[in-house]
Amino acid sequence: MQRSLWLQSFISVYSNLGTDNLTTLQTIYHPDVTFIDPLHRVDGLTELLDSFKSSYTNIIQCDFVIQHVFQSENEAAVYWDMTFRHKSLNGKQPITVLGHSHLKEKDGLVIFHRDYLDVGSMIYEHIPVLGALVKTIKQRAVK
Repeated sequence: MQRSLWLQSFISVYSNLGTDNLTTLQTIYHPDVTFIDPLHRVDGLTELLDSFKSSYTNIIQCDFVIQHVFQSENEAAVYWDMTFRHKSLNGKQPITVLGHSHLKEKDGLVIFHRDYLDVGSMIYEHIPVLGALVKTIKQRAVK
């Protein structure tokens, strides 16, 4: 099955997304988009763009590598690896997080975007003291 144009555009924007081109997000999202991730929920394109600008304030670098894509009509699941460097986390060294996004399309744009990822491995494990605690809790949970 050939990918729809809206999904091709989404993949292209995220594959090239960086701290210097966040405005490209407005080309793939519907004005009434709902975006949900483990840390917050935003409704509307303006709020989404403001949220990304705020989130990327302390980001030195962020890269997405799309690993797998499944599409069914106006919905898709996109599996990705995100590698980023943050001014205050992990000594500014790269952190890689695996995740996936559930997307829904309306009028050729993404109207719904929900990310699933491990916030512990993204943030909490890289904060002194808290990181050690989170890792210990994770280890005990699997025993």
